[in-house]
Amino acid sequence: EIKAGTEKRTIFFGPPGAGKGTQAPRIKEEYCLCHLSTGDMLRDAIKNGTEIGLKAKSLMDAGKLVGDEVVAGIVADAIQGPECNKGFILDGFPRTVNQAKILDSLLKKQNVSIDKVINLHIDDELLVKRVTGRWIHAPSGRTYNTYFSPPKVEGKDDVTGEPLMHRSDDTEDKLRTRLNEFHSKTTPVLQYYSEKVANIDADDDVDKITTGIRKALDKN
Repeated sequence: EIKAGTEKRTIFFGPPGAGKGTQAPRIKEEYCLCHLSTGDMLRDAIKNGTEIGLKAKSLMDAGKLVGDEVVAGIVADAIQGPECNKGFILDGFPRTVNQAKILDSLLKKQNVSIDKVINLHIDDELLVKRVTGRWIHAPSGRTYNTYFSPPKVEGKDDVTGEPLMHRSDDTEDKLRTRLNEFHSKTTPVLQYYSEKVANIDADDDVDKITTGIRKALDKN
């Protein structure tokens, strides 16, 4: 059932592997929100040749980073689209306090503001096990985990007996680097939004996490 008349403007936070990719589509569906991932929006703006997209393209072509103002401008354009009239989920933005401030000032011009920040938090050590222990049977998409749900025979798919694959970016060193970067950048952003943050335990059953997010969003 659609929750009518309840516009939700939310930001989803969480380290890599915390389950944002699983939860965002569920919440998007239930509340009729648009799910805005910064990477996708940047690609769309460039593809559609919007003014800000062209600006981003010229920076990228010159090998430069796309600045906060440009990214925030792309976000501000996207949330004015008709599919976002019930609200939105922002994923991957803002990543710094500067970006959060720019976003707030752009939203203010539209007479709206961020309602809730959903923070999916999970212990780093658990996350490392969750991610580095992940093995995939590519043809079927079946996944296993060395620590939590190992295959019957090590390195082999239970059903076909075919070999399992390990994703190359699932190494512990790479993950720890990404986690350190995530914590150093986002902790100040969470402090900036402190009154709007709902902390959700991401080490839980998928449905329970969805329920927790739903409760947080329904609490005004």
